[in-house]
Amino acid sequence: TMGARHDELADLGRDFDHMAARLESLILAQQRLLHDVSHEVRSPLARMQAAIGLAQQQPEKIPDILQRVERESQRISDLVGELLVLSRLEAGVSDGEAADTDLSGLLADIVEDARFEAERKQVVISYRGFENASVKTHGELLHRAVENVLRNAVEHCRTGGEIDMRARFDVMSQTLALTITDQGPGVAEADLQVIFQPFFRSGGSPRPNSVGLGLTIAQRAIKNLGGAISASNRPEGGLRVEIGVPFS
Repeated sequence: TMGARHDELADLGRDFDHMAARLESLILAQQRLLHDVSHEVRSPLARMQAAIGLAQQQPEKIPDILQRVERESQRISDLVGELLVLSRLEAGVSDGEAADTDLSGLLADIVEDARFEAERKQVVISYRGFENASVKTHGELLHRAVENVLRNAVEHCRTGGEIDMRARFDVMSQTLALTITDQGPGVAEADLQVIFQPFFRSGGSPRPNSVGLGLTIAQRAIKNLGGAISASNRPEGGLRVEIGVPFS
């Protein structure tokens, strides 16, 4: 009823409506996250309870059952740790102050660590970067974001496949452009808009080596750095993730 007015009271009404819609969106997001977390925790707890029951019935299998309980408890611990990281990122809290960071060295270290993990799948990581680029940034945030995207590529790349990571730094605009492509199955086109949501699983299939928050944390970290991240399917198959981060 106030839409036709052009005064301060109408402006206040529109601002109030915008604030209410934003609050509703945040509350719904928190409710979805709590629902997803309860599901993620319930599954390993159920397996632990089943393992305990089996141990009571078959004491000779206790050593193997203890290994199962240890794996499930570690999964819960990993989930809690990632949730704490996510909550800090969503609150805009960063560890420490921005500091001078060797950008080329940071990326090279991430690739080297990922290559060690990729060996078990005979996955080759090809990296083309740059040299001598120092910027002032939150290096830990950038490290976590790029590492999570690269580890996700390793996890979904086919055995014996190749991951291509290319990094370019524009000195004039002080901007990092990063592209990571894999030779995995990619995701459904409709899922490209939700791939960075918590606990997303392509096709609904579980990911045994992940708690489902890696890409979510990557997106939040890049956002906190003032950058952007997006995903697309490659025509020849696989996923392409593009990251852009400006540095002041």
